[in-house]
Amino acid sequence: MTGSSILMIYTGGTIGMKQDPKDQTLKPFDFSQILEEVPELGKYALNIDSYTFNPLIDSSDVEPSLWQSLATLIKDRYDEYDGFVVLHGTDTMAYSASALSFMLDNLTKPVIFTGSQLPIGVPRTDGKENLISAVEIAAAKDEDGHSLVPEVCIFFDSQLLRGNRCTKVSSEEFRAFRSPNYPALAEAGINIRYNRKAIAEPQDWSAPIRISTNLDTRVSILKVHPGITPQVMRYFLCGDGTRAVILETYGSGNAPSSQWFLDIVREAAAMGKVLMNVTQCLSGSVDMDLYATGKALEKIGVVSGRDITTESALAKLFCLMGDSKDNEWVKNRLGDNLKGEISK
Repeated sequence: MTGSSILMIYTGGTIGMKQDPKDQTLKPFDFSQILEEVPELGKYALNIDSYTFNPLIDSSDVEPSLWQSLATLIKDRYDEYDGFVVLHGTDTMAYSASALSFMLDNLTKPVIFTGSQLPIGVPRTDGKENLISAVEIAAAKDEDGHSLVPEVCIFFDSQLLRGNRCTKVSSEEFRAFRSPNYPALAEAGINIRYNRKAIAEPQDWSAPIRISTNLDTRVSILKVHPGITPQVMRYFLCGDGTRAVILETYGSGNAPSSQWFLDIVREAAAMGKVLMNVTQCLSGSVDMDLYATGKALEKIGVVSGRDITTESALAKLFCLMGDSKDNEWVKNRLGDNLKGEISK
């Protein structure tokens, strides 16, 4: 870790706020002075530079254009740094981490997203611990000089999680994120313990990084629920502006068995829509062979999302649809484990 260089990228969010001593309001601080706010970072023999987005982006205002800017920034500065720490609001962090995981190809360095539930300038903040550990992980290397975690990840409350496996589960607890279907990549206690078996390594450490910034965002998400009407179904599935639909179904991929429900899904499939089945459950997987309705959806052409999160499914569709206008090609690729987002 000694001598490593880290680029800290502040996009916005709670972690970068401190209280103004005059009016007591929370305002973003200057990240070029990060060592003054978090002097503990100075104890590491690291070169830490910062980049701040202008204007700062509230987490709830995140758009795919931010992901494109982040991917481009990381590619442009890739050779200058050993790792990247992205400070981001928590509400959409799982979406952004998922997107970057698909947009960055041949990644050999860590891209660690982190943030906080409390501003870094308040006494009980979780921001300092999250930031310090994220920086240490981003700088960590193995005995061969390779990054220990060459993935897009989220670090929060002592856990390092694969970015495209995460979802936000709490607006109040410090442990705001969970990775229900994949183990933590590292745990931070007295020491940081790395789960080396769970960490993905690149096939070629010398391959140059590539980015995919073409995104097609014509995706809708429909959460199946009791009392859903044909009008709502048809609006979401068959609208002219929608190219793909994520169906959040019950349990293992089950859905209403009503004929009208299946008829509308069949109508959308006949229109060439990309239809993906994702479970509403926090953990577990879609198994479309388990129930009759699931099998019916599969026969119609709905693709199983298996144990993917909704955030990751959205990002995967954005990227695949940006790569090709051929919906059949997109459907065929949806089932592939591209960046560790689904279990094999």
